[in-house]
Amino acid sequence: MRMMEKSQLVNDMKGLLGPEKVISSKLERYTYTYDSSFLSQLNEFYPDVVVCPMNTEEVQKVMRYAYKYGIPVTPRGAGSGQTGGSVPVKGGIVLDLSGWTDIVEIDDSNMQVVVRPGIVHADLNEALSAYGLFFPPDPGSSKMATIGGMVGNNASGLRAVKFGNTVQYVLGLEVVLPDGEVIKTGGLHSKALKSVSGINLTSLYVGSEGTLGVITQVRLKVLPKPPVRGILLTLFSSLDDAAATVLEVFKHGIIPSGIEILDDSGIKAANKFQPDLKLPETEAALFFEINGSKAAVDFEGKQVKEIAEKRAIIVEWAMDPQRMAKLWQGRAVIGAASARVKAGATRIFCGEDVCFPMAKVPEALRRIKEIGAKHNTLVVIYGHIGDGNMHTAPIIDPLKPDEVKAAHLVADDIHALALELGGSTTGEHGVGFTRAQFMAAEHGKALEIMRIIKDAIDPKGIMNPGKIWAER
Repeated sequence: MRMMEKSQLVNDMKGLLGPEKVISSKLERYTYTYDSSFLSQLNEFYPDVVVCPMNTEEVQKVMRYAYKYGIPVTPRGAGSGQTGGSVPVKGGIVLDLSGWTDIVEIDDSNMQVVVRPGIVHADLNEALSAYGLFFPPDPGSSKMATIGGMVGNNASGLRAVKFGNTVQYVLGLEVVLPDGEVIKTGGLHSKALKSVSGINLTSLYVGSEGTLGVITQVRLKVLPKPPVRGILLTLFSSLDDAAATVLEVFKHGIIPSGIEILDDSGIKAANKFQPDLKLPETEAALFFEINGSKAAVDFEGKQVKEIAEKRAIIVEWAMDPQRMAKLWQGRAVIGAASARVKAGATRIFCGEDVCFPMAKVPEALRRIKEIGAKHNTLVVIYGHIGDGNMHTAPIIDPLKPDEVKAAHLVADDIHALALELGGSTTGEHGVGFTRAQFMAAEHGKALEIMRIIKDAIDPKGIMNPGKIWAER
């Protein structure tokens, strides 16, 4: 856009929504040029204007205008994503939905809730708690992540091994299409918890990363909140023993609510960040979380403990809230702790959430270490071993060009490793623009079918361009 055209766009948005819902100064727009992804922080992807709609009709007005003039539109929630998904790589309009936080309805009798896209995960669960309910997917960034962002990326996280991904809880959506029309998926008036009526458009939109329309309302299934919880900390001298323990737990028919792993670098990071943890620096640490009724937690906790004791060098089971909090700290601090393992460095989000087949996890962890050594880059590894979803955290000084270059090579090699071992380049954070170059190798012909769907729904290509598909 030329400068005059940008000025016209800003004025037109103010006319449509009112000046108070339009952000146009360069300084304010700068905060929309990046998310948590390293690549977005190395660039400046400025939107031409940011708008903050607070109802469906306002979103429709913006989309009709954008469709008429062919202007790119990027929906955005909290901006906490790690793949550039909410970054306006083609400029245009950013739709900031983070202020639209309404809970439309809590229907506890029908085990569901209707919300607007900007509500934060933790705030939703706090409201549901009064009804003895909860929304199970836990992205780890619960106090930041919005439901709209979780739906757009099909988020999962710490408890996916038992409770699954976001898609399993989305019953229906209100979506504003690229031309401004509105559809409701899952049935116009449905309160049912299941339906096989027609093509499943709800699932089509979950994980579509804002490329097919703007999600303006979400109907979610919720579950009874488990009354009791227990934590088991186990430490192993061998990664293979840790993986074998997880597989044996599953073979006994036990599905913990979470199974987390730290490798030796993760354990060192946690100890440096919080020295009073005093975790023995072994090759691997596993954290099992078990929840449910007291009888079930007692029984399953005992079983998992007995299985772990066959291979682990240290095993501790706890149900006391204070002790559980202390044990869980080793996992809880690791995101922030990673940077402490190297003075003057920081953790970057670059190739950070690859997913491997369960049986390949030990091999994957060893080869990730080899990749780091090959490029002289420290990589801290932790993640959700219960479903093979590993987090790899390169630790670099972003002011040193050679370290930045090496980090990109590390990320490329880790993504390639995931595909080589029969895994996925992303287990929970999505594609955005940081992984688009790997999609053809991962999906083959299926990627072309995705593109056909995209072109049919968004023929002008205005919805979140530059994401998922590499540039033609």
